Amino acid sequence: MPVFLDNAATSFPKPETVYLAMDAALREVGVAPGRGGYRQSLAAARIVYEARSALARFFGVSDSSRLIFTHSATESINIAVNGLLKPGDHVVSTRVEHNALLRPLHLAASRGVEVTYVPSDRFGVVSEREIERAMRPGTRLVALAHCSNVTGAVQPIEAIARVARQNGAVFLVDAAQSAGFFPIEAERTGIDLLAAPGHKGLYGPPGTGVLTIAEGLNLEPLLVGGTGGSASSPEQPDQLPERLESGTINTPAIAGLKAGVEFVLTTGIDVIRAKEELLVNQLLEGLRATPHVEVYGPLEGARGAAVSFNAAGHDPAALSFLLDSDYDISVRAGLHCAPDTHRSIGTYPTGTVRVSPGFFNTEADIDFFLKALHEIAARG
Repeated sequence: MPVFLDNAATSFPKPETVYLAMDAALREVGVAPGRGGYRQSLAAARIVYEARSALARFFGVSDSSRLIFTHSATESINIAVNGLLKPGDHVVSTRVEHNALLRPLHLAASRGVEVTYVPSDRFGVVSEREIERAMRPGTRLVALAHCSNVTGAVQPIEAIARVARQNGAVFLVDAAQSAGFFPIEAERTGIDLLAAPGHKGLYGPPGTGVLTIAEGLNLEPLLVGGTGGSASSPEQPDQLPERLESGTINTPAIAGLKAGVEFVLTTGIDVIRAKEELLVNQLLEGLRATPHVEVYGPLEGARGAAVSFNAAGHDPAALSFLLDSDYDISVRAGLHCAPDTHRSIGTYPTGTVRVSPGFFNTEADIDFFLKALHEIAARG
C-alpha cells in the first residue's frame, strides 16, 4: 500500500465529502455564480456564499465580504503585497520565508519598496524583539509565515501582531502550514491580511485559496475584468468581494473547500491537531534514535507537522527517490521553495528530506517509514 507523507505540500486523501461536493456542484449546478438569474446560477451563488460565510467564521472574520477566494495562498499574498505597497514603503519580513512571500517582496523591492529581513534562531524561530528592532517610523507592512514548511517552527504571531499594531503597520500572515492545524482568529489576533491555501489543512482541492482583509484596508486589484455585476462601468467595482474577484469563480472547487472546512469543524481542530502531533512525535522520536540522522527545527514546544532531516552519507534527493521507488513512500526532498530557511539552518544548497504526516496517516505508516529509512541507511 502506498504511504503518502507529503501533506505539507497538499493533504491527501481528501474526506469523502469533498469529492462528493465537487462532483455534485459540477454535475448538478455546472455554472458560475452571478452570471444569470436562473436557478442554476442562483444555486452556484448559494454555494459560494455559504462557503465564504463558513470560512469567515472559521478564521474569525466578522464581515464575510472581506474574505475573497483566490487560486492559492501564493495568489492571496500577491494580491496583498501588490495591492498595498507603493514605492518608498518599508516592509519587515524574515529570513525563513517561503518563495510565496519572498518572491513578491523581491519584486516589490525592484519597484522601489524597501524590505528588511530579520534573522531566526537555529531552529527557524523569529523573535518579536527582532521584528520590533527592524521597525521604522512609517513602516507599512510586517509580513511572515505563521509556520515553516521546512522546520515546522511556529512564529509568535500574537506578539508580532502587537508590535505591528503599536507601530502602525499592516500585518500579513502566510497561513499555508497552519490553517486547519492551529486555530486562527484574524480579528482577535490583529491579523490584517491572512493568506491561506484550500488544499492543505482545510482539505479542499488544489487551486483554492483565500485572503481576508481587515476593515478599513483597501487594496488595489491584481486582476480586473468581469465580476458579474456593475457591468455598465469600465471601472472595477469598489465593493468587496467583487473588487478582488474578477473572472469566473471555480464553483466546484469552492464547494469542495466548503466541505473540507466542514470536515475540520465536525471532526474538531483539536482532534486533528492531536492526531498529527501524535504522529509527528512518533516520527521525531524514531528519527532522533536513528544513528547519523540530523533533525532540524524546534526540539520542544509547539510545532507544525513538517519534519526535515538529513542522513549522513545520503543525498536528500537520492534518499527520497529510494523511499518512493523501493517502498512506495512519498516524501519531499530539496529546498521546499524556501531557500533562505535552508541558509538559516545550514542545509543550503542540497536541502533536506521532509516528512509531513496528515490526519489520515496512521502510526503504522510512521513505523513503516522508519523501518524503510533504517534499511536504506544500512545499505551504506
